[in-house]
Amino acid sequence: MGLLDFLRGKKTKTDGEFIASRKPVATLGVEGVMNVLGKETVIGTVEGVIYPGYKVKGRGIAIIREIQKGRKRVDFAVDGDRVALILEGKINAKKGERVEVYQS
Repeated sequence: MGLLDFLRGKKTKTDGEFIASRKPVATLGVEGVMNVLGKETVIGTVEGVIYPGYKVKGRGIAIIREIQKGRKRVDFAVDGDRVALILEGKINAKKGERVEVYQS
């Protein structure tokens, strides 16, 4: 995607989502993937800092709607935290993969 396409608002990814930042702010080592009440939930260990509203890139792109740690909702996750990310969309991650997290 070129600069002119970005300025014109052309999208490059499916589902109308695209990532504007170039460098990931964090990664998540996937330990499990579940479907909870129609939402894809990814469980894993964080490297970096993650906030709700950030985007996760696997085979697809999804927005982080909620972060849970120890079955409690938290405002952010930092290095070494084992968390569950409740996503809006599908990334189709598999156990053992490492997915990237981008700032929105």
